[in-house]
Amino acid sequence: MKRVASILFLFTIWSSLTGQSVSNNKLKLEEWKDARFGMFIHWGPVTLKGTEIGWSRGREVPVDEYDNLYKQFNAANFDANNWVNVAKAAGMKYIILTTKHHDGFCLWNTRQTDFNIMHSPLGCDVVKELSEACNKQGIAFGTYYSTTDWHHPDFPLTSPGGKINRPSYDLDAYTTYLKKQVAELLLNYGPLFVLWFDVPQRFDAIRGQGVIDFAHTIQPDIIINNRTGANGDFDTPEQRVGGFQNDRPWESCMTIANQWAWKPDDKVKTLEQCLHTLIRTAGGDGNLLFNVGPMPDGRIEPQQVDRLKEMGQWLEKYGYTIYGTRGGPFKPTDWGVSTRKGNTIYLHILKWNGDHVQIVLPDFGLEIKNCRLATGGKLKVIKKGGNNFLEFSGSILQPINTIVEIETSGNVMGLKPMEIGSQSLSYQKKATASTNPDPHWRGIASITNGDWVGEYWIPDKEDKSPWAEIDLGKPEKISSAIIYENGETIKSFELQYLKGETWKTVYKGTTIGSRAELKLAGFTTRYVRLVLKEFTGVPGIYEIVLL
Repeated sequence: MKRVASILFLFTIWSSLTGQSVSNNKLKLEEWKDARFGMFIHWGPVTLKGTEIGWSRGREVPVDEYDNLYKQFNAANFDANNWVNVAKAAGMKYIILTTKHHDGFCLWNTRQTDFNIMHSPLGCDVVKELSEACNKQGIAFGTYYSTTDWHHPDFPLTSPGGKINRPSYDLDAYTTYLKKQVAELLLNYGPLFVLWFDVPQRFDAIRGQGVIDFAHTIQPDIIINNRTGANGDFDTPEQRVGGFQNDRPWESCMTIANQWAWKPDDKVKTLEQCLHTLIRTAGGDGNLLFNVGPMPDGRIEPQQVDRLKEMGQWLEKYGYTIYGTRGGPFKPTDWGVSTRKGNTIYLHILKWNGDHVQIVLPDFGLEIKNCRLATGGKLKVIKKGGNNFLEFSGSILQPINTIVEIETSGNVMGLKPMEIGSQSLSYQKKATASTNPDPHWRGIASITNGDWVGEYWIPDKEDKSPWAEIDLGKPEKISSAIIYENGETIKSFELQYLKGETWKTVYKGTTIGSRAELKLAGFTTRYVRLVLKEFTGVPGIYEIVLL
């Protein structure tokens, strides 16, 4: 490993690298953005327990037991080519593998520690086999590497959850260890598409930038995310669809079920949720890194495989509206999003209520040459008062996504993002709740943000009578509501509205599930409240749409 050791000295000549390297990095970023859809893989010995990778060390699983799981890890059915086959069938263009999570266990033949896959009964270099399978089948390959390491004695923090301070540590020595492992990944398995770091505990921007600069001495065009402690090349919203952002690249990382690592009986998201996640991400000008958790025997969960194949079947027909596009020019709204490429704008209508669809497009400075429904049916375009009105019957709306293709007289890529009309009353209204224990990840604002596939609100686990309230800003007439639930925990609920100083119940229901549409007796109010009466576990609400 003399070559790897010598790489550590290359940082001193970083300033001698040419401007062409920066240019190549920008080209690689555009290639990455064109891909739009990738597979995240969280896998390791922890799958033997079915608990979360890294985070369950010292929590659900005692540290000593967790750290010795690799001695039982056989994964007799692991086949890297099958993993790549699944990604290709899903329409994914790249794969990111967790080569080392926060638990410190390495899935490659590293020379820096014996805590690696070669000392398990499986005894094969998983990173090598997957990188070779990707190269063979034309899928780009990248590596996840946790910046933090709760197993390594030189890292300042340990399990559970990196909340325990070590009595002694050497962060500089750990940083050297990290760089040597990064060098191994880049030199032995590269060139890589992406280096995906995570949870930079105790790594500040200076130390994190040092890691990025070091990686660039080995592979100048490598794309690196924002989790070394420094900004990197792109942002990484987690378990939610990011907001519209076209001035800096971003990638939402989300699970196809609920847990990152494999979990017995984990509930796979519906096809609607999965495709809406992808489409909304592209409409916001981001990528989607969609996670699977292979089972202890090495196979990807069959339910996850089936769902991914269904996504791939949709992309075979309509992938041209996702791949190689950029978000906009219309900003996302509650009913859908837009993507664009060349002279064409694609409107993705994800949900609409009513028998007639009318979308009002503001004047964007180009003539509409042709407009059609990619999913079939008749559509009218009426120009009035400087706006374009797109109209068609609600009877031809597709169950998951109805696509309108708008061919224009010029290139639409330079158009500035524009606001477009919302359909629901609740979009971007204020919301409050009885309890809101995790506002960053599971905040109450989730229920009115127009996104019913990413973020969701959960009450405190001790809250036995949770409620979520929406302030519409002014009195509005309401005749129906749609509620989207995370899971199927709710067994009884009420929808109420404020009349004077009294809450009136307008609807009593039982299960909600992924989607419940409520027909209501018309009423006018400013405040609406969802009250959860009976539930199992901790309930979650994605969205409450009022119409």
